Amino acid sequence: MIAPKDDIDRIMSVMERAFPAEFGEAWNRRQVSDALLVSNCRYGLIAPDGSPNFYEDTDTAGFFMGRSVLDEEELLLFAIAPEYRRKGLGHLLLARFVSEARGHGMGRVFLEMRRGNPAGVLYAAHGFVEVGVRPSYYRCGDGTRLDAISQELVLDN
Repeated sequence: MIAPKDDIDRIMSVMERAFPAEFGEAWNRRQVSDALLVSNCRYGLIAPDGSPNFYEDTDTAGFFMGRSVLDEEELLLFAIAPEYRRKGLGHLLLARFVSEARGHGMGRVFLEMRRGNPAGVLYAAHGFVEVGVRPSYYRCGDGTRLDAISQELVLDN
């Protein structure tokens, strides 16, 4: 999926606001645009009003990026800008991601997050369960290492 430049700008704007630098989880512009050149990758945006519709002056509240392989979808990136959190937008966006995966015939959705990520509550609310741990996977700016938690959601198509 080749994303228009302004959509990549929107993704990067949210990522810069949403991902704390100390965890090193944010992707750079090249990583995002290169991933979206691959045919099995997709993304979605959400406006502050909860819609996927954007106008020139509309801010972006959040985004997701995912990739599919066979009948599995992986949530690569998911973010809601801090100023739009706690308004239900994360639930709307995650539900859309899962619904689209189901609509594409996916049987499972996977994601990986750092231990202690507050988004874990959101994922659990949507039925994701822990299926594995990668010890000391994430390296923080101060040298601290954090586990990566692998989660899965089985889709009932």
